[in-house]
Amino acid sequence: MAKQPNILVIMADQLAPQFLPCYGHPLVKAPTIARLAEEGVIFDAAYTNSPLCAPSRFIMMSGRLPSKIAAWDNAVEFSSEVPTFAHYLAAEGYETCLSGKMHFVGADQLHGYSTRLTTDVYPSDFTWHPEWDRPEERLDWFHNMEVVTKAGPCVRSMYLDYDDEAVFKAKRYLFEQAKQGNEKPFMLTLSMIQPHDPYLCRQDKWDLYEDVDIDLPKVSYGSVAQDPHSANLRYGYGASDIELSDEMVRNARRAYYGSIGDIDEKVADVLTALEEAGLADDTIVIVTADHGDMLGERGMWFKMSYFENSCRVPLIVHAPKMFSPRRVKEAVSLVDFLPTLVEMARDGKAADYATPIEGRSLLPHLSSGSGHDEAIGEYFGEGSASPIFMIRRGNKKIINVHGSTVQYFNLSEDENEINDLSENPAHSGEVGKLLTEIDGKYDVAALTEAVLESQRRRKFLKNVMREQGIVWDYSPDENAARTYVRNTMPIYELEKMSRFPQV
Repeated sequence: MAKQPNILVIMADQLAPQFLPCYGHPLVKAPTIARLAEEGVIFDAAYTNSPLCAPSRFIMMSGRLPSKIAAWDNAVEFSSEVPTFAHYLAAEGYETCLSGKMHFVGADQLHGYSTRLTTDVYPSDFTWHPEWDRPEERLDWFHNMEVVTKAGPCVRSMYLDYDDEAVFKAKRYLFEQAKQGNEKPFMLTLSMIQPHDPYLCRQDKWDLYEDVDIDLPKVSYGSVAQDPHSANLRYGYGASDIELSDEMVRNARRAYYGSIGDIDEKVADVLTALEEAGLADDTIVIVTADHGDMLGERGMWFKMSYFENSCRVPLIVHAPKMFSPRRVKEAVSLVDFLPTLVEMARDGKAADYATPIEGRSLLPHLSSGSGHDEAIGEYFGEGSASPIFMIRRGNKKIINVHGSTVQYFNLSEDENEINDLSENPAHSGEVGKLLTEIDGKYDVAALTEAVLESQRRRKFLKNVMREQGIVWDYSPDENAARTYVRNTMPIYELEKMSRFPQV
């Protein structure tokens, strides 16, 4: 077996590929990510399977669709019984490390990572659960439009602080791997929270752009008919209560673009550390996100829908010594991560998985381009009161809000999803087959009841846990007795050991 490669997975949160230069945006500056794309394999049709933070990550780590692991929403427990790519890579001899966000809910805050360098940016309890029993009620913890109306530059923010910490600790981890001369390969996940709302960035990143240059949404609010799910989302986060000026929209987009600039700079910083540590040639670098951001398209913001801006994700695999640069047009998704990483660790050989998985390896796409062309979506989170399903095959995509709405788009001719073909007689056969497939695959009544029961349990439990003071938030293990200069050996020996490279 060839030497196992190191794997560095870099995630951003709520980063839509439509706003990256390597995916065609004419204004946004992200030169480091653009270089990785130019030298690597870029997937033009990569999707999240569930456009919400926690479910998308549970899917990515497990290779399972949400209905298989009860990954309903942002406050549902990720079961410790579910094997993840971190478990499988550890079994293949890897050191597994997480620096940054993964939005695990529950007592298990590792899920196969042997080391975790930071706490999470988000809570690990049951509070952020939807209430399908009360679809008309607004959730007090939900997104709101103040993040749009008050978008702009800042000196510091919680998310800037968090990303600075995650990157610093990831870099230190890389240098420790190099100093120790560790023969074991590592898989490091660096997961940042930007450019997730609130739409804020530092002044220098704000100044990368002129206000007059910021593009407005391609599909303005009111220019296309609004479906019920979109209307529910807009109502839920208050967009239906206000009328945004062009200046407000531009400010939010300008700050989002600035946040991308900050992420790009941090990616460059980590890649420099990887190079300086002498690890770059042996490391596969993967850049992705958990979901996208509507960023004003169709009058919508954030995620939670299966429109392209919300459910598409960037996916770049950079390993020039293994994979020649190319673009992959076939549809793939985050559920494909687990078998891909495991086969990378196993020199291309498939593994004997402990459970069935829905994910399929991307190695054929990375090498020959003859892989699958399908992405499946399941959504059970806030903004809806019933399951939502999505299938993309080839250039066609169907969205089925159960009991409410069907939409069908030809993305090769209609990338902005303006022309809904679901009622077009010429496509009735295709639509009918896909709806029959969905009905045959899912027991929607049973799924709905499972979601409702979970929400009701958590609604009760969260208050009891709060009264009892029970928390699951992760606290990094930092032992001051083993930090910097201590009397474990002569000071000169300690200082000499920490020098890299050794002289």
